[in-house]
Amino acid sequence: MVFKTTTLVSLLAASSFFIGGSALATTFKVAVGDAQGSAQWEMASKFKTAFEAKTGGKHKVDLFPNGQLGSEETTVNSASIGTLDFSVLAINNITPFSPTVGVLTLPYVIQSAEEAKQLVTGEIGKELTANTVRDAGVRIVGWTFTGFRVLTNSKKPIKTIADLKGLKIRVPKNEIMIASYQAWGINPTPMAWSETFTALQQGVVDGQDNPYLTVHSMKFSEVQKYITNIRYVFSLEPIIVGEATFKKQPADVQKAILEAGTEATEHSYKWLADTEGKIKKELTAKGMQITDPADGEKEWIAKATTTVWPKFYASIGGKDKLDKVLKTLGR
Repeated sequence: MVFKTTTLVSLLAASSFFIGGSALATTFKVAVGDAQGSAQWEMASKFKTAFEAKTGGKHKVDLFPNGQLGSEETTVNSASIGTLDFSVLAINNITPFSPTVGVLTLPYVIQSAEEAKQLVTGEIGKELTANTVRDAGVRIVGWTFTGFRVLTNSKKPIKTIADLKGLKIRVPKNEIMIASYQAWGINPTPMAWSETFTALQQGVVDGQDNPYLTVHSMKFSEVQKYITNIRYVFSLEPIIVGEATFKKQPADVQKAILEAGTEATEHSYKWLADTEGKIKKELTAKGMQITDPADGEKEWIAKATTTVWPKFYASIGGKDKLDKVLKTLGR
């Protein structure tokens, strides 16, 4: 009987129950892959503030940065089975579970922050969210805009594809991003995000790619010297909630989650515009050297789009899905 009583108390503490039609207070856990000060953290912090305000302080949000609750890919599984409430993570770490979102990571599809926002807040974003619920059991409720993934390394300035030869570059465990580097003539090293700083520090890999905001928040200037302004992927980092967790909430809490996600998305977009230029100056002051690709990145673009795009038509749901995205963007 003691075991049964203890179990019931635990369940009551961990879940939302209703007495007289009113939900008891709940604290939701949010995993954040990046460190405090990052674009992910900024968006998650706005989500927390907005959600708590919309629920009158009855429901709380606790943020766990720096991968404390597991790797970004792991948190997708955790949210799906209900052992984690929310996670903020790079879109490429959802792609293995819901391949159609990979259309947003095809190289050079998104060419500006404005295009990124247009896609994720419009019909394309709604379709991808529905697919993610169907495929992965998680719902996208907001988006972080983190900027283009620039290439960093510890060895030398990179201007051309030929300059990549001999470098060991870390990439996420994402087939599209791996294929992009292969199109440029090197075999990158797939690696979990949580292992990346140490691998750079120890020389296991020479470089990686991530937006300026992430390079800054993760203190990569301590282990990297050179930045190349490639713009092959615009980094989108959604906040997801387990669909089972979302569905068991009362209507007013579901509404608060969705509205807080929308507010956090708008905040993130503005924050990127206000912050990225300052971050570039800070990284330069810390000794990092910034280089632009030769010839306006034409060779990089040609090899990636002609080689990589066709390989992933099937996984993103067909070439017509990419055509729809490009048409939405007026291309």
